[in-house]
Amino acid sequence: MLGQRLKSLRLGRRLSLRELAELTGTSASFISQLERGLTGASTASLNQMASALGVSVAMLFEDSAAGQRGVLLRSERPSLPPSDGCRKMLLSRPPLSDMEVYVGEFEIGGSTGPALYTHGDAHEMLVVLRGIVEVSLGDVRHVLEEGDSIEYATSTAHRSENIGSGRAEVMWIIAPPTSMRAELDQYRAWKPLAAR
Repeated sequence: MLGQRLKSLRLGRRLSLRELAELTGTSASFISQLERGLTGASTASLNQMASALGVSVAMLFEDSAAGQRGVLLRSERPSLPPSDGCRKMLLSRPPLSDMEVYVGEFEIGGSTGPALYTHGDAHEMLVVLRGIVEVSLGDVRHVLEEGDSIEYATSTAHRSENIGSGRAEVMWIIAPPTSMRAELDQYRAWKPLAAR
């Protein structure tokens, strides 16, 4: 789903693989593989692509059929292909437009990517749902266990890594969304079937 959405957005903006690669600091072959579902992308790479395309990371996950119900089953969560031992899934959907909510599942040693990254100028909270996670904010590292949380600005360079002996799961809550306001207008118009 991510690959198809990425390709659709790229073509809709009349960008070649090479042009998007230049805008994101990646290679055309990487983007081609991502569009075909042959590889995953780090959170930092996804933020760069979303920014270059003028959308939020949430918009890369968008599935218009999923927005037809108010219930999101675990098995139907929009998900990115695993990258760096982390799989990121979108929980927030229309009509939520004031925040983005994601769940991340980390394999042992999995992380959000090899480097610290930033995205937008918003407030982010990470809650550890399971396992032990190290959150780096610049040069400062924080070790968090199940039930612990941390808050920071998305403009602060950050990274998360599972340092425990088992799988880890976290929830990210970002407010306001690190996306373009115009892209969120369609979320505001969405109504669950029960409200129609």
